[in-house]
Amino acid sequence: MKVIVMGSGIVGASAAYHLAKKGVEIVVVDRCHEGQATAAGAGIVCPWLEEEPDRYALYKAGACYYPTLVSMLEEDGENNLSYAMVGALAVSNDKDELSKIERELEKRKVDCPEVGEVRRLSPEEAQALFPPLRSDLEAVYIGGAARVDGILLRDALKRGAEKHGAEFLSGEASLTVKEGKVTGVHVNDQFITADAVIVAAGAWMSRLLEPLGLDVYVEPQRGQIVHLRIPEQDTSEWPVIIPQSSHYLVSFDESRVVAGATRETGSGFDYRVTAGGVKEVLDEALSVAPGLSDGTVDEIRVGFRPFGKDGLPLLGEISSVSGLVIANGLGSSGLTMGPYVGMTAGSLALGDDVKMDISAYDPLRESCHVK
Repeated sequence: MKVIVMGSGIVGASAAYHLAKKGVEIVVVDRCHEGQATAAGAGIVCPWLEEEPDRYALYKAGACYYPTLVSMLEEDGENNLSYAMVGALAVSNDKDELSKIERELEKRKVDCPEVGEVRRLSPEEAQALFPPLRSDLEAVYIGGAARVDGILLRDALKRGAEKHGAEFLSGEASLTVKEGKVTGVHVNDQFITADAVIVAAGAWMSRLLEPLGLDVYVEPQRGQIVHLRIPEQDTSEWPVIIPQSSHYLVSFDESRVVAGATRETGSGFDYRVTAGGVKEVLDEALSVAPGLSDGTVDEIRVGFRPFGKDGLPLLGEISSVSGLVIANGLGSSGLTMGPYVGMTAGSLALGDDVKMDISAYDPLRESCHVK
């Protein structure tokens, strides 16, 4: 069996890794566009606050799969993932809001013990765990939350796939379909045959599918994210900070704190770092953690999250094209869902049973059609 994976972000790299470990012949093709979401993602692995049921189901599966994946990669000699279960603080100065969060987490913990310890923290207790935090913010501690560096994880998956025989090619690719079956891709003036193709091309997917007349759509949502260096602070065990907004703070080794992020729907592929975007991110970060004000702005990244029409991922086979699998549209949750989605896409390509009901993510569902 031979499978081509289009895209080498977190989803494509995961699909390639899992398939290669099974002895499948794998070729991964990627144009290596600037602005891939994996490289700019924050790396929060904490699905427990998600409210939309179908999104939560895949989000949860992705988070719960991480320990298995980390163990697999370690067996292949890949230890540098920056994955750590550091916990998270849902922060607010609204006691009623935090009480509601605490109740919902306790309910979810009944069916999903991976939520971990749930504990209410005073402002002093919260600040002891994350020193830059604003002094009046209480928190709910979520012990099962983790963080991961997307670039390190993606590269580990790619190296792992290569160790098991996968081949990686750089170039512009186009799909070939004959008599209702995918037969391979054209790339760099050559044609590569395949029994199945997984399209995991992120925000660039629609360009690949348009020539086939497939009514599947994703759009790029620009995210600008700021990396700070905090002088003389050991940030390696600081928890993820989740305010009651779309912004967040994630800490890593080497005194690094990541503040994110804008969610600029309708941005197109606009690669600019904008004054308004940086101001938004820093204003939000400092309003929650004023102690970061002396941090050095080390880097600003721009990435394009792939979003479907209804905000749910696109995961499944295309009934009109045998051998074609779509794994895309993960939006802002790519680093949580991505490894699990890649594994699932690989199972679909092989015709194997998958571990959960994925009907809600059908790439051809009515709500995702191009209008």
